Amino acid sequence: MTKKPASKESFEASLETLEAILRELETGDKGLEESLGLFEKGVGLARSLTTQLEEAKHKVEVLVKEGKTGTLTKKPLDETAE
Repeated sequence: MTKKPASKESFEASLETLEAILRELETGDKGLEESLGLFEKGVGLARSLTTQLEEAKHKVEVLVKEGKTGTLTKKPLDETAE
């Protein structure tokens, strides 16, 4: 028996799954074991989404024109700017 490699869901698909889990848990209709299983899956998704956001944050750069030469340089995105 061969194992299938785990497919990595897109950020949006993972977020939708997490939202669906939250809706299910908020109804309060699930038993304890099922609720714990959903909670565990939700925590895993939340961690994965946080990691993906952090990776994206590190990739974001702002191009800034410098001086009279007009050359473009990469500068890290200012976290305090809105």
